[in-house]
Amino acid sequence: MNATTVPGGPEEKQHAPVLNIANALTVLRLLLVPVFVWLMLQPGSLMRLAAVVVFGGAALTDRLDGQLARSRNLVTDFGKITDPIADKALTLSAFLLLSINGLLWWWVTIIIIVRELGITVLRFFMLRRAVMAASRGGKLKTALQMAGLVGLLTPWGLILPAGLAQVLVWGAYLIIAAALIVTVVTGLDYVREALRLARGNGR
Repeated sequence: MNATTVPGGPEEKQHAPVLNIANALTVLRLLLVPVFVWLMLQPGSLMRLAAVVVFGGAALTDRLDGQLARSRNLVTDFGKITDPIADKALTLSAFLLLSINGLLWWWVTIIIIVRELGITVLRFFMLRRAVMAASRGGKLKTALQMAGLVGLLTPWGLILPAGLAQVLVWGAYLIIAAALIVTVVTGLDYVREALRLARGNGR
């Protein structure tokens, strides 16, 4: 029941400690969110560039903590729950700031917020039955969101010629469009999976 299964390997009768490097990186990502928000609220392109660096560093911890958790058998229920919360705190704050600054349509941000918060509530509700870890589609959604956000957050005009800067901004909008589609589709998948688990546990 409590054995941890390594993909492609035998079951090992051991528990990963909650206090581990993967979970520490997840918590660090949460702590970087207010730093990112504060920097974005400061005037000047240099402060915005600093905010992008913090955002990018936090985004990298998302990839790194997942790799460490899987490669070192450090997957925990705490990580499964906290990791997506840290992702949402980072990405949703960025979406809100972009819309507040007039750089992204509010309807895009609202759809993403409703989906993200709705699935978070659903996951907590389903804890009585099972821990719903992030799916591959969910991970793709997060990667697309973060890539698009970096593209829109970065003050390209500060470091690149105007023409190239505009191309990168439009590319970022295309990535956001793809992220929006994946966000909605994976949200429906999570709802379907929750219904399947509820029916299975209700037998």
